[in-house]
Amino acid sequence: MSVVPQDLEDILNKRSFAHIATTGPKGEPQSSPVWIDWDGQYVKFSQTTTRQKYRNLQREPRVALSALDPEQPYRYIEIRGKVTRVEDDPDNTFINKLAKKYMDADEYPYHQPGDHRVILYIEPEHSTRM
Repeated sequence: MSVVPQDLEDILNKRSFAHIATTGPKGEPQSSPVWIDWDGQYVKFSQTTTRQKYRNLQREPRVALSALDPEQPYRYIEIRGKVTRVEDDPDNTFINKLAKKYMDADEYPYHQPGDHRVILYIEPEHSTRM
């Protein structure tokens, strides 16, 4: 059974940006907004392997994320967990899916030649509601 309350799952399925916090190389917090996908078990997001967030997660897989309901910004969910799986996204299938959700674009418009994209799977271990 998921630790994500069913009545808050809709936030994860909307065009909600999630601020994901990781631990930097000197122990400092690093937080940035990302597009997310929720499959009922994992919160998934995309990164390139050159990003600091990706390097942080290679060293320390624990994360905290918060996502606001875009229609009711005082309604949010916070999730703590860890990245338990990383998959390649060689054809940009996942980032294109997110571009459709967030931009209504068929392809992610900011892809750069040589970008190596991965899909990161966060397994929720704890959630807080508002």
